[in-house]
Parts: sequence; structure tokens; C-alpha cells
Amino acid sequence: MRLSPLLLACLAATWFIWGSTYLAIKFALVSFPPFFQMGSRFLVAGLLLIVWLKLRGRELPALVEWRNAAIVGALMLVTGMGLTAYSELTVASGLVVAYIAIIPIIITAMNLPFGVKPARLELVGMVVGLAGVLMLVQGEAFTASRAGLAAITVACLSWSLGSVLSQRRFALAPGAMGFASEMLCGSLLLLIVAFAVGERPEWPPQPLAAWSWVYLIVFGSLLAFNAYMVLLSRVSAGLASSYTFVNPVIALALGILLGGETVTPFEWLAAGVIMAGVVLLVLGREPVEPAA
Repeated sequence: MRLSPLLLACLAATWFIWGSTYLAIKFALVSFPPFFQMGSRFLVAGLLLIVWLKLRGRELPALVEWRNAAIVGALMLVTGMGLTAYSELTVASGLVVAYIAIIPIIITAMNLPFGVKPARLELVGMVVGLAGVLMLVQGEAFTASRAGLAAITVACLSWSLGSVLSQRRFALAPGAMGFASEMLCGSLLLLIVAFAVGERPEWPPQPLAAWSWVYLIVFGSLLAFNAYMVLLSRVSAGLASSYTFVNPVIALALGILLGGETVTPFEWLAAGVIMAGVVLLVLGREPVEPAA
């Protein structure tokens, strides 16, 4: 069965928008510390979304759905997105992208206890895509602190666990209301962490940092994050996380356009391998029933 236009649009959002958010996070860190940046970003996005939904007559989540939103939000937003932003304080962006490429493999492993096994072609696609990412970062000089490396590793594990549990154990409220409740719960937890570790934003923020923060709210949160949650509820976990194979290519393109970087023939070959992995992943996809 072919993917619907909605699912194709959601894939495009996670592939291309999220590919640009690493640069936006880096720009915003100049004035917005990592946990405060993520907390304020998701707070504004969650409030805007929940107000819009209420104006359209949608009901607020039930108590158990708020509980689920807090659990999934803690995993995907606090330790997932919060530690990703923290890692960018000391870890090269290429290394961040390379680490994030392991998410489909982690998700596959975490789904095994639920009796979910990847189709052979889907598994081949993930392996090919990961090989392409490793090719893409081969030869770079990775200089990072141990804390930064640990942070991005925990972030990948936490994001993967939240993705699996949102499908299998902790169902959110239906539709966009579930996404809004997750962002609100996660943002409050992120701001508590920010306060606990003594983060303080720069005021007034630098213009580039401010515009990057706005971009993260509108595109990274309201569009791409919601697109990812839609994918989790309607397609296989492997396909939903296929953005991890495409994001490095987007990061390369942004480096050329905004950073004056050059791309070698070997790097273009690696990008081709990544896209081949995505194609195999799409061809090998299996439908996944949403959590109940």
C-alpha cells in the first residue's frame, strides 16, 4: 500500500526540517542555554497548539493521558532533546548527527520484547543507511568532552525508549492534543531542570539566536515534531525514524550554503548510500498498530 500524502508530508518534515534544526540549536545556544532553550521552545509551541485545538472544540486529555504525556515527554524531550542540545555545547555537530543515526537500530532492539521484528528488507535498509552515515563522518576530527559524548548517547537511548513506549504502553490523547500535552509536560520538566542547574538566558538575546529559537518553535516543534508523532502512530518504527539517515545530508547542504564548506566526491557517495538505505527502508516497511 502506498503512503498517503499526509504521511509523505510528515516524512518530508522530519527529513528536511529536522536536518536543519541542529544548526538552529547551535545558533540559539549563544543566548539560550540548552535546557532552558528546549523548555521554552516546547512550552510556547505546546501552548499555541493546545489553544488552537480548544478553539476548534477539542477536549483536553484525560488524567491518565496527562500521565502518559509526562512519561513520554520526560523521555523524548527532557533527556532526549535536552541532552541533545547540551551535547552541542562541546560536541561537533557532525558527531551529533552520527550518533543520532543509531536510533533506528536502538528502536528495533527495544521493540523485540514486544514481539516486533523488522522485515528483512527493512533491516537491510537500516544497516545500509547506518553504513552511509558512518561513511559520511569518516575522517573528520572529532573533538568532544566525555560529558558531551555521554549526553548524546543517553539522549539517543531516551528518545528511542520514548518512541517505543508511546506506541506500546503509554498512549497519548488522540491526534494533536496528545502532542500538545506531551510538549507541555516535557517543557515544564525541562524548565525545572534548567532552574535546578542554574541556567539563565541572555537578555536581550542576540538576533540570530532569537530567530533560531523562533524557527525551532514553529518548524522544529509545531511542524516536524508533530509529524514524527503522526508517523509513530501510523507506520513502522523504522520508517518513522528514517530521518536519522537523511539529516546528515541536509546538514552537509547547510554547511555548503551557510558555512562555505565543500563536499568531496566520497561524501557525495556516502550521501547516496544513505538515500539508498532510506529507499530500502520504505520498500520494506510494515504497518504498525497504534498504542491502545
